[in-house]
Amino acid sequence: MTDYTPYTMTRILARRAFVIAAGVLALPVMLFRADRARFYSYLHRVWMKTSDKPVWLSHAEMATQDFY
Repeated sequence: MTDYTPYTMTRILARRAFVIAAGVLALPVMLFRADRARFYSYLHRVWMKTSDKPVWLSHAEMATQDFY
């Protein structure tokens, strides 16, 4: 049993639509900012999130499967 609940497909698609809209709208401003990598890294984390489990934890769990 897991302590984390998966998001519905509707919620995932809404998050990803928001990421696309935010990325496209912020592009003209972010082209001239030095911290654009941090912003787009944040958008990538939002895009990858499919449950209330932290993204780093889900990635760490997937990485252990490569070794075993």
